[in-house]
Amino acid sequence: MGSDLHAPLGQGRPAARRRVRRFSPAAVLASLAVAGILGLSIYAMRGDDALRRVASNDPPASEPDQAQPLGRNDQNSAGQQPAGMPRSNPTSGANIERTLTDDGMVVTKYTPRSRDNGGPVLIETQRIGQDPRMAAQPNEALLEDSPYGRLPITGPDGLRPMDQYARPWSGARGTRIAIVVGGLGLSQTGTQRAIKELPPTITFAFAASGNSLQRWMQEARRSGHEILVQVPLEPFDYPANDPGPDTLLTRTSVKENLNRLHEAMGRITNYTGIMNYLGGRYLADADALEPILRDVSQRGLLFLDDGTSAQSKTAVIAKAIELPHAFGDLTLDGQLQVDAILKKLDELERIAGRRGTAVGVASAFDESIDAIRQWSERTSQRGIEIVGVSALAGQSVEP
Repeated sequence: MGSDLHAPLGQGRPAARRRVRRFSPAAVLASLAVAGILGLSIYAMRGDDALRRVASNDPPASEPDQAQPLGRNDQNSAGQQPAGMPRSNPTSGANIERTLTDDGMVVTKYTPRSRDNGGPVLIETQRIGQDPRMAAQPNEALLEDSPYGRLPITGPDGLRPMDQYARPWSGARGTRIAIVVGGLGLSQTGTQRAIKELPPTITFAFAASGNSLQRWMQEARRSGHEILVQVPLEPFDYPANDPGPDTLLTRTSVKENLNRLHEAMGRITNYTGIMNYLGGRYLADADALEPILRDVSQRGLLFLDDGTSAQSKTAVIAKAIELPHAFGDLTLDGQLQVDAILKKLDELERIAGRRGTAVGVASAFDESIDAIRQWSERTSQRGIEIVGVSALAGQSVEP
């Protein structure tokens, strides 16, 4: 036996004394399963930031990409295709054919087709709203290139930006109130405070003439807010009361007004609709208003009329072209005092109690933010649900 200790490998040992360890197939499979579970656990521990970077190639949150204002030309950052894994919707691998039958039924036929790009894609399954981890990134299928930036469109499968970027709600048919805070982007401190302090149920409206809109949009979307774009329209006392650059005017051609609308639309992405800023004269002029609302409708957006113009033709035109629309029931901060705004919010609550829904409109003033925050903290105790304005589009009553 002593000589066996120094014998070359495979020589000098009797076969009877060799011990051969055999592994059963079941043991091998069990080992592989354990290794797979450990691998998935390690991947899961990477957290949401890692998942976002895999899906959209976002930089780590620690990078100071928001330290400098992006300015008016920051729209280009939204227009670039993310370098990471491309995103797609569930029906992007299908041909969709709809047929209207004689009895008025719509028959939808799905047949398989190849997606545009090879390789893996990240499938977004939500039809209403977005995964919060992806909410700051647009759905590429809902954008088209234009001289004014990337503009919203209805997707090839019928998905509307209004639905994709909506804030989901419970679906309960209780008392529902939408609060829209406008003027974001005009004041850096007011915008930052609104995003930081107001609950995610509040809808934000970004002024098309504001600054660093893409940055603020991303912060608002990451915080869970539904957003709109505020477009300046001609008031009755224009030009003494000037809403700002690129105001849509009744005496301007339809083509030029559409260009100005698209200029405003191209400033940011991920919004559910358009809201007027001022515009008493423009909203009362059906010939000027109809082409604008038709463009909004065809792009799968909603229109919010702030309710300040008694002569507005929005309701009539929106009904004719099947445009989802809503009206503001109350301007909440006509008096810039917290107590006065709280009284207006109580009045809005009474309107919603009678009708089931109501829409309140305010601006991003300190007093408005304080009052809305205080009031919203108590609403759930009274059986009220604060919803995004898209949840009420088409349901609010004409003023």
